[in-house]
Amino acid sequence: MLSIKENISNEIIINKSRFITELIKINNENEVKDILINIKNKYPGATHYCYAYICGTRKKCSDDGEPSGTAGMPILNVLESNNLNNILCIVIRYFGGIKLGAGGLVRTYTKAVTECLEKAVIVNLVEGKKLKIKFNYENIKQIDFILTNIKIIDKSFDEKITYTILISDNKYQEIYHEILRSE
Repeated sequence: MLSIKENISNEIIINKSRFITELIKINNENEVKDILINIKNKYPGATHYCYAYICGTRKKCSDDGEPSGTAGMPILNVLESNNLNNILCIVIRYFGGIKLGAGGLVRTYTKAVTECLEKAVIVNLVEGKKLKIKFNYENIKQIDFILTNIKIIDKSFDEKITYTILISDNKYQEIYHEILRSE
């Protein structure tokens, strides 16, 4: 599975209409509603806020008032054809007074997303877990050695030490037994 490394935007102008594309990383579809509200506040007065997202096995698209099938579906098609996931793409349109027709809209929304993707850094998504590991102080050197190439996102030192880590499923299988042995 692929996604973008970081959020990115791009703008194109076609026949006096501005098309601003925002590619946004998402972790679940519950984030989409709030992101759309923020985008509408960031770009007030736009004519259309068309979007598509893929998150896990869930997909959705919206033409937001453009003729049916001319915006949301072309956006979704570009995301799918690039094997992207955990991504939301919003194309904001400020109408410039010249109608593009159905074919022109499909080509323009496709171009808007494609050009933005060309600027993006694409990364592999890896299935993983966020875990907390509690251990005694005397085991800190062993645990630190085992977790040498693992991202530790939080450490707390109380009666026991607690590490919060991000770990891929593959790496989890590799180190699971090592951590149990160290306790």
